[in-house]
This record gives sequence, structure tokens and C-alpha cells, in this order.
Amino acid sequence: MAILTPEGRIITLGFSQLGSESDWRRANTRSIQQAADEAGIRLDLNNAEQSQEKQFEAIRSFIQKKVDVIAIAPVVKQGWEPILLEVKQAGIPVIIIDRLMDVEDPGLYLTFIGSDFYQEGQRAGKYVLDKLAGHKGPVGIAELKGTEGSAPSIDRGRGFREVIGKRPDMEIVESAFGDFTFDQGKKIMREILQRQGNQIQVLFAHNDDMALGALEAMEEYGLRPGKDIIIVSVDGTKRALEELVRGRINSVVECNPMLGPGLMQAIRELYDGRTLPKRLLTPEGIFTEVTAEGEVHQRLY
Repeated sequence: MAILTPEGRIITLGFSQLGSESDWRRANTRSIQQAADEAGIRLDLNNAEQSQEKQFEAIRSFIQKKVDVIAIAPVVKQGWEPILLEVKQAGIPVIIIDRLMDVEDPGLYLTFIGSDFYQEGQRAGKYVLDKLAGHKGPVGIAELKGTEGSAPSIDRGRGFREVIGKRPDMEIVESAFGDFTFDQGKKIMREILQRQGNQIQVLFAHNDDMALGALEAMEEYGLRPGKDIIIVSVDGTKRALEELVRGRINSVVECNPMLGPGLMQAIRELYDGRTLPKRLLTPEGIFTEVTAEGEVHQRLY
């Protein structure tokens, strides 16, 4: 059944998507498009291609069009209060998806739907500790972060560091931003190997696309991914799970992009007059070679 306004109109959702930088992001966009179609919601989608300024422009256009709801997947955490105040003054409810913002006034948005990035970083760190429990250090770790200033880069890195800090012989010897893309992951990993050579025993990549790019750089350097260097990634895309089954990636922490149904349900509850919790977290886990084998063929992204 379609979700309608009290006046019986079809609801228009303005959605500011931050980009199309990865398989995960493209799956996230498809999920919202499909869920909006199934819910009978008119979707006005704008892709900012990693620009916060373009997101501001899109949001102002949504205000001018007088959409019923605005959803935002923010590029970075900071700098959102002024534009959210404009939306509040226009009387349009805001739902944040995928990445949280840093705002002093939580009343500027209705709810957040997405993942706990800090916990994802912790899961990655715990896997590394367990994997190398019997290994005597030192252990050199390379970290491929995503977009500078983004919530997943900040929080995944923080969670990972907290856990590996339990072993003083583990050290992040290289850490660089790869913008969540395959090409940057490959380029930066190539540069890291040229500088550090055999000092790297572990790679923690903040998403699968960067991990897959780094995997190619390792092979070009003459290394065996998953054996000479332990690789831990975040997302759970089909391509990464295939490499996990092959033993070329060691573990993948899940980050679910299929946020469309949850977003439409939140809009339905909003128009039913219900109070939404401030955070709606998606259930997620971690994949190993064994668990990936049963999941890879069912993966939709």
C-alpha cells in the first residue's frame, strides 16, 4: 500500500546521495530506488559525487520544491547545522542514512538509519588479534582509510585502534586516505609497499573496493594476498566474498547497504504519527572463509 500524506497526496522524498564511488554505494542507491518504488513514494534523487557543497545545493532545491521528507547520506561529519536549520525552518523532516553527522542539536533530524562504524572497526581489530594470537611481533599494519572527515573513516579507525592497542607489538606503520575507491586503494598500496616492503604483515582496508585494489598492488609486488599479508576489509560485497572464499582476503566485516526498506518504513511510521528512535542500526556480522562460502551466491551487490 502506498504511503500518502494526510491530504492523500503521494509523498515526495528528496534524497541527497553522497556519491557512486563503490559497489557498496551503488547497491545502496539501488536499494533506496527499489524500496521507494515499492512503497509508492516519489523519489527525487541527487548524486553529489563526493561534494558537500553539491549536497547543500541539492537540499536547497528540495526545500524550493517543497518535498515532504529529505534523506541525506552525508559526505563528511562536520558542517551541517546551518543547512539543517534551513530545512527545519521550512518544516521538512530530515532522516540521516548511512553516515552520522556531528550536530549540537539532535532535534535537527528525525532519526539515523545505518551501521555502527566504530563496532565495525572493533570487529576488524578483534579478527587481527585472534588471527595473530600465536604470532610473535612486531606486526606492521597498513591502513587504507576512506574519505577524509567521513564518519566511517573516523569511527572504523578509532574502533580498530582501540582493539589492537591491547598488543603493544602491533603498530600501524602506514595510514592513508583512499577515498573508498579501487584505483586509489591500488595506487596507495603500491606506494606503501615501495616504502615499507616486507614490514607490512596486515592490511586493514576501510572498504572492499580499496582492498581489491590493494590486492592487485600486492600481486604486482610479488606477494601472495591473504598469505604474505593478512587482509581485513569492510563491506561484504560479492567480489570481496569471492576473494575471501579463494583465500586472497582473510576476513570481511559486514556493512549492509540495503537501507531502502528501513528508510521507507521510517517514513511510513512518521506519517502514522509514531515516534522513531534516534538511531536505527542495521544487524551485521563478520565473514570468514568458511561463512563466506555459504553467502557469496546469495549476494545481491
